[in-house]
Amino acid sequence: MRYSIVIPIKNEEENIEDLVAEIEPVMEGMKHPWELICIDDGSTDSSLLLLQDLCKQKPYLRVLTFTRNFGQSAAFAAGFKAARGEFIITLDGDRQNDPADIPKLTAAMTDCDLVVGWRVNRKDPLKKRLVSRLSNWVRSRLCRDEMHDTGCSLKVYRSTSLKQIKMYTGMHRFLPALFKIEGFRIKEVPVNHRERAKGETKYHFFNRSIGPIVDMFVVRWMRRRALHHKIREEISHER
Repeated sequence: MRYSIVIPIKNEEENIEDLVAEIEPVMEGMKHPWELICIDDGSTDSSLLLLQDLCKQKPYLRVLTFTRNFGQSAAFAAGFKAARGEFIITLDGDRQNDPADIPKLTAAMTDCDLVVGWRVNRKDPLKKRLVSRLSNWVRSRLCRDEMHDTGCSLKVYRSTSLKQIKMYTGMHRFLPALFKIEGFRIKEVPVNHRERAKGETKYHFFNRSIGPIVDMFVVRWMRRRALHHKIREEISHER
């Protein structure tokens, strides 16, 4: 398997079918084996029923269902564990990420372990853009990840590198910083961003501000306490 796409889903009944319809021609055009893994994170609408129906039609689709809502970090972690691809692609289920950008990101993976999408021209409300810009500025300086926009879910990971990262609640926002702590190579690529056409946003002040601030200082502590020793030589008695 070359590519695994991982998408957390929570109450996106209005977007699921259109999203899958957009992804399929893009991935088929890349001419490599691929799979799509959707994680139903405790949806209370018809999202799961739609995914179950699509599974009967789409052989590349796999669906993981949580017993209740566990959050985006848990959904990503479950998808990462289930993924069989050499490269793992993530995006949101709200269709604001553009699947047409996937080939551009995978092409940039030749010399790195993680490619991060950068929403240069965001299509969110002004208040959300301002809060995001401020949080990105603070995060970049505290965590030293040198990224403009880690909140963009459109990313491509080298699977062998991703498997070395331990996931915790809230850590999906800081994966570029965690990759840098481990010495992995990361880069940023500008991507398209679209307005949310259907459904309602799942983010509000409390899950985008207070929790991430605490997590940010945890990542800063991890960066400062990470082990970076180098072995000069190994001496042993050869029999």
